[in-house]
Amino acid sequence: MDSFISWVGGKRLLRKKILAQSPPDYDRYIEVFGGAGWVLFAEERKVNLEVYNDMDGNLVNLFRCVKYHPDALQQELEWILTSRELFSDARQDIHGLTDIQRAARFYILIKESFGTDLHSFGARKRGVEKAVQYLKAVSYRLRNVVVEHMDFEHLIKVYDRPDALFYLDPPYFNVEEYYAAEFGAEDHERLRDVLARIQGKFILSYNDCDEAREMYKDSNIIEVDRHDNLAAGASRRRYKELIIKNY
Repeated sequence: MDSFISWVGGKRLLRKKILAQSPPDYDRYIEVFGGAGWVLFAEERKVNLEVYNDMDGNLVNLFRCVKYHPDALQQELEWILTSRELFSDARQDIHGLTDIQRAARFYILIKESFGTDLHSFGARKRGVEKAVQYLKAVSYRLRNVVVEHMDFEHLIKVYDRPDALFYLDPPYFNVEEYYAAEFGAEDHERLRDVLARIQGKFILSYNDCDEAREMYKDSNIIEVDRHDNLAAGASRRRYKELIIKNY
């Protein structure tokens, strides 16, 4: 199934290639930088444990509300319109709101912003009503998924086992400013060091750049590409990415 939202760096176009690299022998799946969860939603795994994690508190709150309170969230979003005024209201201070009200406002920002930047109103028609109805199916998919809100290093230490598979889609090199959570050079290095010590297996996505190739030169690196979402029409070029594995 598809994710119910779009997100910066989402893996809609690469999910099949990522899934094709999955090992046959794992019993817990942990998505460390969850985002929209395109890889998570693409396949319902027959494993004992699935985990979704992200450092963006608003995103995690949305996932939890969809999982546990889809009816209440749908009711909060009932009769929503594609409206610049409503979009502006959703960007206002969220203090004092319930979790469901916060989730509804954040959902509006995701659905109605241009390029999911959460700031600029996308002046175009959106099928919001159909998207809201889809939340019930998403809730069912998430029924056995643990939703976490932890730093990646802590999360990996908590869930690491020999039968674990971690999928990691961190902020890419040199474009970290497009992500809500701060992620600097020291975090890229910390991630490499943590992955070098795990008992389980990992699949890691990065943009194809010298930094990623040097950091993971001792790992299995697979070159892939996809259409560049930032280019349009006949001029659309291919964007090169890396899938990195420790097996």
